[in-house]
Amino acid sequence: MRPLFIIIATALSLSATAQRSGGISTKMLADIQKENKLEASDRALVNAIAANAIDNLASNHLNAGRFDTHFSIETRKQSITDQKSSGRCWMFSGLNVLRADFNLRTDSLYTDFSQAYLFFWDQLEKANLMLQGCIDNGMKPIDDQRVQFFFHSPIGDGGTFCGVADLADKYGLVPADVMPESFSTDNTAKARQLISSKLREYGLQLREMVQKGKKTAALEKAKTRMLSQIYHMLQLIIGTPPEHFTYAFRNAKGEQVGEPREFTPMSFYQEVMDGKKLNGTFIMVMNDPRRDYYKTYEVELDRHTQDGQNWKYVNLPMDDIEQMAISTLKAGHKLYSSYDVGKMLDRKRGYADTENFDYASLFKTTFPMSKAERISTFDSGSTHAMTLTAVDIDKQGKAVKWKVENSWGADWGQKGCLIMTDRWLREYMFRLVVPLDYVPQKVMQAWQTPPVMVMPEDPLFLPDE
Repeated sequence: MRPLFIIIATALSLSATAQRSGGISTKMLADIQKENKLEASDRALVNAIAANAIDNLASNHLNAGRFDTHFSIETRKQSITDQKSSGRCWMFSGLNVLRADFNLRTDSLYTDFSQAYLFFWDQLEKANLMLQGCIDNGMKPIDDQRVQFFFHSPIGDGGTFCGVADLADKYGLVPADVMPESFSTDNTAKARQLISSKLREYGLQLREMVQKGKKTAALEKAKTRMLSQIYHMLQLIIGTPPEHFTYAFRNAKGEQVGEPREFTPMSFYQEVMDGKKLNGTFIMVMNDPRRDYYKTYEVELDRHTQDGQNWKYVNLPMDDIEQMAISTLKAGHKLYSSYDVGKMLDRKRGYADTENFDYASLFKTTFPMSKAERISTFDSGSTHAMTLTAVDIDKQGKAVKWKVENSWGADWGQKGCLIMTDRWLREYMFRLVVPLDYVPQKVMQAWQTPPVMVMPEDPLFLPDE
């Protein structure tokens, strides 16, 4: 029996070794270490990196001087907002566009919109989306990709301009001083954690009901009870949304224009939108070099309300996106736009350029991935929405640099704004919302074709924060 035992043990040993193939072997480690003997200059660099931020050491001195802040095309300036420690950049940028359009249309009237008001409804609607998703997918196993989509992030701060449109069309808007910010709207992490935990608990309960064959009416009743608890938590965290309020518009000097009037959130919204709804007045375009251009795509399950619109966009080359942006800015309209804002950003100066930092020289390597490759590997994607306000063009009508209003406070960067070179924008811009009046016929034809459905897990469809 002993020879057989030895054979079996040897076989098991070989099997275990085979399963572990691909590890760092002794020989491989020796080869790596042989190639990395530090020279005296390297030791100085080790000391420098140990005591300094990498960006400070990689800062390109040749690109660190003054830069031109003049813009040949610039929209009217407005006050800078501050999202603080929240992921609501999409909402701040979207409402910045709406208040700028209101000021432009009236040629004098000014208002600030309450982000807290819209955020209340955003959170309640996202809670409903999560619970309904648990009902609709209740018979699937808990480790199913779609089930995990809902449980992984039951509720969050992020979104896109599509969310501003759906929420405002459904619930209206109110002025900022009618429903001001709270500590928890400025600092959303803890409230989000608690509400997410409650939603996961409720999601499991709804799955159990589905698997026990409960009728639709019973599931709807249970979901309503659960949403009532979420509503109560939101009331304590954010405040109760007003049903009526009195308000008088003001001019740019802060002077009251006319007598105060009674509004509801919807009548106020109709007033500032001149009786229109936001949906149907714009399209979203995107630059995704992985996919075919001049085609429309729709992101499954990527919406803010169950009864709203999935996120839809036309994929376009950057040349087309830039021309629409220039035309819209020339007409005085600001634009919702989004970027991978952390890449090559000089935060102290509020300046984004591909030459701001020389990481390659610092680490004696290269970083050659294309925009498409960076997206595909999660190395780059849209992380932050800002309001496009200005462009500087040359004699041939080509963009040289751009400016956005940020939502990080008036003391950040260029008095609350960020200036970016055109070469940076082409690499790190992803989304733009364009009013229909400035969309060329070729792009509109693409927008009107049946969209290709894509999955929300795609690297590029993370919400703007």
